[in-house]
Amino acid sequence: MNQECEQWREYSFKALIPFIVFVIFYFGFSLWTRDFSKVPMTVAFIISSASALALNHKEKLSKKIELFALGMGNKDIMIMCLIFILSGAFASIAQATGGVSSAVIIAQHLIPAKFMVLGLFIITALISLAIGTSCGTIAAIVPIGVTISEALGINSSYILGAIVGGAMFGDNMSLISDTKIAASRTQNVKIRDEMFYNLKIITIPAILCIILYLLPHFTSVQNTFEIANTVAFDNFIKVIPYVLLLILGIAGINVMFLLLLGIVLNVIIGLAYNMFGIFDAFVYIGDGCSSMSSTLIVAMLAGGLLLLVRYNGGITYIIKSTQNWIKSKKTCEIGICFLVGIINLFTANNTVAIITSGSIARELSDKHGLKPERTASLLDTTSCIVQGLIPYGAQILIAVSLAATINASSFTVMKGLFYPILMLFGLIFSITKTKD
Repeated sequence: MNQECEQWREYSFKALIPFIVFVIFYFGFSLWTRDFSKVPMTVAFIISSASALALNHKEKLSKKIELFALGMGNKDIMIMCLIFILSGAFASIAQATGGVSSAVIIAQHLIPAKFMVLGLFIITALISLAIGTSCGTIAAIVPIGVTISEALGINSSYILGAIVGGAMFGDNMSLISDTKIAASRTQNVKIRDEMFYNLKIITIPAILCIILYLLPHFTSVQNTFEIANTVAFDNFIKVIPYVLLLILGIAGINVMFLLLLGIVLNVIIGLAYNMFGIFDAFVYIGDGCSSMSSTLIVAMLAGGLLLLVRYNGGITYIIKSTQNWIKSKKTCEIGICFLVGIINLFTANNTVAIITSGSIARELSDKHGLKPERTASLLDTTSCIVQGLIPYGAQILIAVSLAATINASSFTVMKGLFYPILMLFGLIFSITKTKD
């Protein structure tokens, strides 16, 4: 079967029909219902996969199914899925241990009231960086941000924008975020190496965002209030797994080992403080693994779909079609950013956008001599920029739903959402510096 898979069709536009079906089915129905949660991503991939199997009548269905299964079981896809599983388990047991709430309590006592907008940006960025999920971080921090906004009289747009922006920083930079895992595995590079390439793009935007939040416009408060919670020694103990994860991850320790270590440390801490029993810990870990089921299914279906598209000549068609304008490293980078960005725009899911476009990006970067770490960074950063700016993305929608008491809307959030825009300028500047 492996040898047969090497006999790709030369090129064919028809092979791209499954992508078109996916966009029409998912984006079309989502627009029609005005709700991007109405059509599960798994269903959209099943429909588009079925259309891929229906193509190429010269091949037997049994062979096409074998090809699809081979793509689902691709080594990189399976490693990605394993990391997703461990990441879900870590996030679940860490939440049960109280690591996120402890980090928030510590941060609240360290940040003066007039720097609260900046503080919330930094708090959210650090927590998202540690737990690897922007949506989970936003869900945890927005209720606190709304309370602070009402108590201090700070414009809610600034508060919500700072929270969503900080969450997107962590989503882009976390060693265990879905986007970074997907970007690094599709390009077969180490997560740490891809993170260093990300730093070259986002360092200046992050510094500019911090400076922006220090301006008088964002530091004026109308009231003051006392923080009820006090910092206890227990709070510092509960954030140890996050701190270790960041330090050892940057040091180059294997991410799967780090996630296992983090799970074990959280279990020990939870048991030591009688927060749960050993069997409760097993349940939390199991629930965390199960929570990633949708992501795992999408990753495997995407792997099978992409192999069929490749076999039928779809990838070759895309590469040949872009030859007229992708002739250098710089134009190749622009093409990769456009590809993942447009898919993200239609799917409203940055992980799916990376998984779907990763194979094509790898082909393009190999042809034009881009380093795979750079390609992974472009995929990761571009998808996070788009995801952070679309008003129908999960991050902004979660923030709006949790800030219903202050009548927040997507426009409210986007008025104070500066970091993704600064990231966009950082990405553009980075591409202009590329030497052909």
